[in-house]
Amino acid sequence: MSDTKKSKDAEDILSEFHDNALPEDEPKLPSPEDEPKLPSPEDEPKLPSPEDEPKLPSPEDEPKLPSPESKNNDVEDRDVIFVGTKPIMTYVSATLTQLSTRSTVTIKARGKRITQAVDVSQMIVKRMNTVGYVISDVRILSDSLMSQDGKLRNVSTIEIDITKN
Repeated sequence: MSDTKKSKDAEDILSEFHDNALPEDEPKLPSPEDEPKLPSPEDEPKLPSPEDEPKLPSPEDEPKLPSPESKNNDVEDRDVIFVGTKPIMTYVSATLTQLSTRSTVTIKARGKRITQAVDVSQMIVKRMNTVGYVISDVRILSDSLMSQDGKLRNVSTIEIDITKN
């Protein structure tokens, strides 16, 4: 076969494919024009700018509430340590920490914890005697509390003030 005949046969084959653009068993692919259009950024709703947001009042604008310490006129610089179920040394270290910055610290306890409050105060005064901590005041009170069964009960309370001598 000659080269011209080969090229003529190839052209005939190609022309057959072009004439029968797509056979019936092949699926038709969508054209780019058929694709759905996505909204453009200009079509999106606009969010309010930060300038439109309402301004919150600053902490300087808020009214000042009186502190619980300001109600007590005899000692203005006082902090309170409430004795609970933790180990005694926890309350000793908390009291000593407060005494480093405050002039007076009050140890407060109710009911069964009164003995622990006394132990805390004695550990500070007796073991830290070189520093000069002293018990300046002791107040024994009774609080009326509602129990779980709905009865009014009296609970003993102690407040021990410790100051640096």
